[in-house]
Amino acid sequence: MAEPLVVSIPHSLGKTEAMRRLQSGLQGVPSSSLLTLEQQPWIENKMPFTVRAMGQSIPGSLEVGEDVVRLEVVLPALLKKLWGPLKETMIGRAKLLLEKK
Repeated sequence: MAEPLVVSIPHSLGKTEAMRRLQSGLQGVPSSSLLTLEQQPWIENKMPFTVRAMGQSIPGSLEVGEDVVRLEVVLPALLKKLWGPLKETMIGRAKLLLEKK
């Protein structure tokens, strides 16, 4: 099994508000023929998910804390080279959802 890749995204919303925003914002993630997000039900403050891209399955999870969201994914070897752009996209989307308004 490959080592998980982990990203921590700081926020200042508190756990409840951060979860509310992520739950709401992730409902609007569009699917395409190249990329789909399959969300599992939240278990307390953690949401497991699977991203399907380029015929590959990418398991992962979001875990919401009081001041940080922890994003963890396990990339197949074929997609390791795409980690940089994929990470930037996921961080950017999460930061938009977690911005103070």
